[in-house]
Amino acid sequence: MTSTQINEAPALAKEPAAPAHNRRPLVRRVRDWLTAFSFTVPALVLFALFVLTPILYALYVSFFNWGGFGTPSDFVGADNYTRLFDDPVFLGDLWRGLLLVVFSVGLQLPFALAMAVLLNQKLRGRAVYRMLFFAPYVLSEVITGVLFSMIFAPDDGLADKVLGSIGLDGLGGLWFADQDWVLPTLFLVMMWKYFGFHMMLYLAGLQGIPAELHEAARIDGAGPWQRFRNITLPLLGPTIRISVFLSVIGAIQLFDLVWVTTQGGPDHHSETMAVTLFQFGFKRYQIGYASAMSIAMFLISLVFALAYQRFVLRRDTEGALTTMRGNR
Repeated sequence: MTSTQINEAPALAKEPAAPAHNRRPLVRRVRDWLTAFSFTVPALVLFALFVLTPILYALYVSFFNWGGFGTPSDFVGADNYTRLFDDPVFLGDLWRGLLLVVFSVGLQLPFALAMAVLLNQKLRGRAVYRMLFFAPYVLSEVITGVLFSMIFAPDDGLADKVLGSIGLDGLGGLWFADQDWVLPTLFLVMMWKYFGFHMMLYLAGLQGIPAELHEAARIDGAGPWQRFRNITLPLLGPTIRISVFLSVIGAIQLFDLVWVTTQGGPDHHSETMAVTLFQFGFKRYQIGYASAMSIAMFLISLVFALAYQRFVLRRDTEGALTTMRGNR
């Protein structure tokens, strides 16, 4: 064997090095993963501290008969949860919550949609109308509650005086103090407070619908109702579905507006789950039972959110994911 062959043998034994262009995608993927991880970790830490930790602690406390002082020691197992379904107040909270959901979805949202369609037209001063209708949402729930507590005050309130001035004294009443009228009155306050938010959502959705579609339908002879039913409603579907979701979750978790106006009275007839939770937790110091109630409210909201996303928002989320993948 010649010296040239001896020198070439080790070179032939070496494996060929990977091309540099094959290593670049791997390096880029690792770098992208580290970048995403660095942005995600702070949010995950905050979520764990301020969301997961309170939920897990409430779940732990719900298995104790605890008044909030010292360390929970009186373990009662699932007694607090079985007590929920024997409590007529909590069962009434579920029924009243369902009524508020039905009122919100069946009355508030159609009214907000109608106002959005009206204010999407070319009207003189429509910017002022939009501002006026959206203004109640800017007010805090406490201010709204105090305001309507004075408006619906028996005899001396603005509502009774206005009805009396036009000869409708018989329609006036105790409002928040009447067991039969407290829930409808409370819903009127909710509707005044929140419909402007949903109206602005619908306005944003309406302005995203191309005007050419309506113009083409008008040329083809479609009337206003046909254009609304066949063009506006289908294209506004994603906005309506999000609006319904926010409305339902808000009705389930309603607290501050009820607490300021009625504190759940009279005789629990306007009480919601959040108000009952507050009563037991911070008024009666039954933290274990209140924690069980909070877990029940959390599970109701979670089950609804997951089911709504699975069966109602599925098409919207799939479309968003498909668009994101296509843009990569």
